Amino acid sequence: MKGKKLPLWLRWTVRIFVWTTLLLFCVRPSVLLNARASVLDALHGMESHSVMVAGHRVHYLATGAVDGQPLVLVHGLGGNAEDWRGLARYFTDAGFRVYMPELIGYGRSEKPVDYSYSVQDEAEIVVGFLDAMGLKSVDLGGWSMGGWIVQLVASQHPERVRRLILLDSGGLRVKPDWDTRLFTPTTPDELNQFFALLMPHPPHLPAIAGWIVLHVRKDEDWVIRRAVTSMLAGQNATDEQLPRLKMPVLIVWDDMDRTFPLSQGETMHRLVPQSQLEVIHGCGHMAPVFCAAQIGPKLVEFVKQ
Repeated sequence: MKGKKLPLWLRWTVRIFVWTTLLLFCVRPSVLLNARASVLDALHGMESHSVMVAGHRVHYLATGAVDGQPLVLVHGLGGNAEDWRGLARYFTDAGFRVYMPELIGYGRSEKPVDYSYSVQDEAEIVVGFLDAMGLKSVDLGGWSMGGWIVQLVASQHPERVRRLILLDSGGLRVKPDWDTRLFTPTTPDELNQFFALLMPHPPHLPAIAGWIVLHVRKDEDWVIRRAVTSMLAGQNATDEQLPRLKMPVLIVWDDMDRTFPLSQGETMHRLVPQSQLEVIHGCGHMAPVFCAAQIGPKLVEFVKQ
């Protein structure tokens, strides 16, 4: 016996919902991605908030005991606060209050067209975020471009940083030996090359999946291009500033990182006499996402010293 058909009104409601969702994905994929992120935030026990910094809306995630020692984590180029979910739980389990701001231009933060997106201006946003949150002194960590940004914060505002964590970080005056245009790939083949740059064993996306990923990324491509142009100019390199750092510094690097090779981490270690260098294996540039279990305990041990 055939089952009963759904009422006509319900069938039309489902059709309208599906087509509206598909249309929204085609026109504004970021809307759906932000909705998905909000659901995942709730499932992971993350608080999602926004605060005004220098006239711009900055979105951030927070987790852990409200009265815990504050720790601020800054994501990398093209990243967002979600990148820290895997590592954040190690800090909250150790009693820390973790703040994960999204830089101007990324994630759910504002994307003004008249903003420079330079590492220096983003560093000022991080300091403004500390001010807006009433955080006088924090443990501060950054990954990739975020590591470059927190170096600037630590060197220009040392009184605000108790301990500094750098994860596969940019900042040195070193010209990349790979095509930086891969940061904004335009074809599925370029996207797979980009993944191979970030990961030792990347997935190979078929063409249709690649085009979907490229479509999702398009809202931030212009921001990334502007940021890369600024970084390649080398005006905010930290080679001269690193030796002046006085706070404890932990440098964590993967020996298979092709984006910022281990040699750069070793150079930073030499430039900061009081620093510790921890080398991990097999994770590539995406170590904070894919190898949190290797990194998390090392970071907690450092900030609890």
